[in-house]
Amino acid sequence: MRKFDYENFYDKVGKANGWDFSSIKSYSEGVQWDFYEEVLKRGENTDVLLDIGTGGGENLVRIAPSLFFLIGIDLSTGMLETARFNLKKSRASNVKFFQMSSDELQFPAGFFDIVSSCHAPFSSKEIVKVLKNDGWFLTQQVSEADKINIKKAFGRGQAYDKTDGELKEKYIHELREAGFSEIQSFEYDASEYYETVEDLIFLLKHTPIIPNFGQDKKDFDILHEFIENNSNEKGIQTNAKRFLIMARK
Repeated sequence: MRKFDYENFYDKVGKANGWDFSSIKSYSEGVQWDFYEEVLKRGENTDVLLDIGTGGGENLVRIAPSLFFLIGIDLSTGMLETARFNLKKSRASNVKFFQMSSDELQFPAGFFDIVSSCHAPFSSKEIVKVLKNDGWFLTQQVSEADKINIKKAFGRGQAYDKTDGELKEKYIHELREAGFSEIQSFEYDASEYYETVEDLIFLLKHTPIIPNFGQDKKDFDILHEFIENNSNEKGIQTNAKRFLIMARK
C-alpha cells in the first residue's frame, strides 16, 4: 500500500468536509432493512411523526411526502443548522426542527402517531407520554460488536468492554417497564467496505468508534497495520452490526 501522510490528512479532512458523512465512499453487504422505510411501513399519510436525534434531517426530508407532519429534534446547534439548510433546499412545508433533549420532550401528551430514533439515545418514559394509544416507536441502534475488528486492533473502542446484546436488552426492558405491550427486535451483522484510507479516517475522526482517535501518534501506526491486514479487492473491511426495536403502545 502506498505511503500516506496520516497526520496531515487527519487535520485536513475535517476542515474540508465538516460533518458531511455523504462524502464517505463505502458500501455494505448483508444489510437487512432501511430504518426509515420501516418507519413508513407503520405510518399513514395522516400521521404526525417525531424523530429523536434527527441530525442533519436528511432522512426526515426524504420521507416527508409520505406523512402529514414531521418534527425532528436534536441537541446539536450545528446539526440543526444543517437540518434547516436541508429543509430549505427541499422546500418541504410539513417539516419542523427544534433543539430539545430526548429526556424532556416538550410536546402534549398523545401528540404523535409515530416516534423514531436512529442511532440516538431516548427515554422510554418520555416517548410513551407523547405517543398516541396504538402508536408505534421504532429505534435503530449500534450494537456493541459493531466495528469489532477495528476495536480489537486498537484495544479500545465504543462499548468495547460491553457484552454484545446488552444495550438491546436494556432498551427492551425499559420499554416494557414504560408500558409498551407489543415489542419486537431484530438485528444484522453486515460486512462493510471503505474505498480509501481517507474514508476510514474520516469515519474514525467523526464518530466515537475509537475515542480520541489520532491524539496519540501510535494510533496511525495501528491504523496502518489494520489496513494492511483487512484490505481486499472490495476495500478496507470491517462490520456494521445494528439492532432494530419496534414497540407499540
